[in-house]
Amino acid sequence: MAVRKIIRMGHPNLRRPARPLLLEELQSAELQRLVADMIDTLHDYGGVGLAAPQVNEGVRLAIVEVAGGATRYGDLQQVPLTICVNPEIDVLDERTAGYWEGCLSIPGLRGYVERPQSISVRFLDLHGQAQSLRADGFLATIFQHEFDHLDGRLYIDRIEDPAKLAFEDEYARYVLPREAADARA
Repeated sequence: MAVRKIIRMGHPNLRRPARPLLLEELQSAELQRLVADMIDTLHDYGGVGLAAPQVNEGVRLAIVEVAGGATRYGDLQQVPLTICVNPEIDVLDERTAGYWEGCLSIPGLRGYVERPQSISVRFLDLHGQAQSLRADGFLATIFQHEFDHLDGRLYIDRIEDPAKLAFEDEYARYVLPREAADARA
């Protein structure tokens, strides 16, 4: 369909909670076009997830798709396109792990965020059917990151240590080598 412009941090609509979609909206041509545009946009920008507010649409809709293999987040397992309408998360285990998250709405930066690593996701599909899935590890982080957008939150709001926010070039130059050395030790 079309690649949409992703709005960036500072745009007021990124900080507004999105409204739930009504069942009668799910089969509308407008929503079908939005979903197709979001898929095209996700692929064009090279992300692993995208929420409707990021393309300036204030509805509770997010997509996740991971091609698998080497990504800017390391080697990831493939995740087929998942379209989540009005999603909700249940934390299955309070234990957290941290990742250096990035965001298409905050280009050029990475920040270290800790999140629960075992969640259940409940949502509607585009036919209004209830769906659920379990997400663990980095996939749990992806879903939580995208759903934060639906509540007007950005990953930088969750950074506990401001020293763990870096430009991507400096992240690659200084942080990755240090973490690799720590992992070998």
